[in-house]
Amino acid sequence: MEDREDGVFAQINHFKTSDEVVRQIELLILEGVLRDGDRLPGERDLAQEFDVSRPILREALKELEARGLVTSHHGGGTFVADIVGQVFSKPLTDLISRHATATRDYLEYRRELEGLTAELAASRATEADKSLLARIIADMRTAHDTADAEAELAADVAFHSAVGEAAHNIVLLHTMRACYRLLSEGIFFNRKAVFALANARERLLEQHVDIFEAIKAGDPNKAKAAAQAHIDFVMEAVRDADRAVGWNRVSRMRSMLRDKPQGTSRKG
Repeated sequence: MEDREDGVFAQINHFKTSDEVVRQIELLILEGVLRDGDRLPGERDLAQEFDVSRPILREALKELEARGLVTSHHGGGTFVADIVGQVFSKPLTDLISRHATATRDYLEYRRELEGLTAELAASRATEADKSLLARIIADMRTAHDTADAEAELAADVAFHSAVGEAAHNIVLLHTMRACYRLLSEGIFFNRKAVFALANARERLLEQHVDIFEAIKAGDPNKAKAAAQAHIDFVMEAVRDADRAVGWNRVSRMRSMLRDKPQGTSRKG
């Protein structure tokens, strides 16, 4: 691929055709450099960066739109299309969300993927990858210290996404991004309920730090074990949270019946 040390988009030095522009933007999307919702530079700037004519650029953008990779808004620019969300179709996610048993299977699936992803990240992470992970861990610590639950949840998703990027495997990257989107949208389980369990926040922070330290040290076996131990804890926490919700529901119903006047009690 072209050297992009000076920017995201590289000049096209041979066969200045729309196909070359399409190929480069496709690779940026495939490699996760351009994410869904990212806005591309304006037509003039983008043509200059590629060093192609504006008619060639327009032709390339038209082809990318036909392939479903970008969307154009009249007067509003061109954006990377939401291709990640399509890994799990909406009918499937809606179906899963209606059946609690899917949570176990989702976490089992994630356990294996997280282990492999962390293992690869420990072997392949660049200094830039490690620097990003370090910043996210710092954000996670700050959110924890200030008891900012929303920021903790956001940092959690950002951390796992960054580990996925550090694994440098395109298929894993997009699969995991789809998983994390569903997770952040609360499709599989209530993350806030898990965070509310005693000592859960502290233990989750420690687990993320363990994964990071193993990746930073370049220890694939330790990284895999730490990632899978993290998911094992989440699985246990989800079970506990679900049981607590069930207990509370039963307790409320008992209280409601006890509080009713005796004349309205059931017969028998």
